Amino acid sequence: MTTPNVSFEFFPPRSLDASFRLWEAVQTLAPLAPRFVSVTYGAGGTTRRLTHEAVEAIHKNTGLNVAAHLTCVDATRDETLEIARAYGAAGVREIVALRGDPPKGQGRFTPAADGFGSSVELIAALKAAGDFHIRVGAYPDPHPESRGATGDVDYLKRKFDAGADSAITQFFFEAETFFRFRDRCEKAGIDPEKIIPGLLPVEDWPKARRFAEKCGAHIPAWLDDAYDRAIRDDRADLLSVALASELAGDLVAGGVGDLHFYTLNKPGLTRDVCAALGIQPRTELSKVA
Repeated sequence: MTTPNVSFEFFPPRSLDASFRLWEAVQTLAPLAPRFVSVTYGAGGTTRRLTHEAVEAIHKNTGLNVAAHLTCVDATRDETLEIARAYGAAGVREIVALRGDPPKGQGRFTPAADGFGSSVELIAALKAAGDFHIRVGAYPDPHPESRGATGDVDYLKRKFDAGADSAITQFFFEAETFFRFRDRCEKAGIDPEKIIPGLLPVEDWPKARRFAEKCGAHIPAWLDDAYDRAIRDDRADLLSVALASELAGDLVAGGVGDLHFYTLNKPGLTRDVCAALGIQPRTELSKVA
């Protein structure tokens, strides 16, 4: 089996303990030589400053290629582009451009006064503003606000037409979900090699299940049964590594060359899945400053 390229997503810490967990996650996974790592925004842009600080710290102290999440939520166009320019000045050249979830308590996204109204508008402005590599979101299962699978693909095509360089998918649980989506994208004129599947090694099944329901990811019935038995037998982590490794292996066997892992700042399961794929730590990267 071909060894895939990998990338990892982290989220910014909100406390001192969380800062230690983030740094432990970075130190654990950096030796696997990811193509990039990304740092998220909180819902409603609530971690904007923390995201910026985490991005700069990881970039400065590890030399990893960091992609900073940037959303349209609760900021004017000028404020959003100023954040992007600050990243560029710090040497961060990759941005994950997203519309973003609405602030807590708001049922629907509403643009800020003089703010970007969509991810497509944000992508186009970033492309014009600087030499950024722009990554975007993609949805193998229909987004909760979409008009169905075809609508999601059409909108992803608009993102690429606006200047996106690659897309990272929402997580999913079965390889066929991604392959069907990839086929639809290719039929719509999107280069399938620019679509990176996102994987979630499950740390906490009830929490992961709630999140999957919220973002519209299909949950196979067999998965509930498998986790019911594994949790009862205290073997949930073993099941998670086995399932994520099998899913990743099926994707690679189907021609996927890049995998993106949602780590939730808990690196153990992701590290174990990478080991199952034959991805070994590089000696020269075994320590980060």
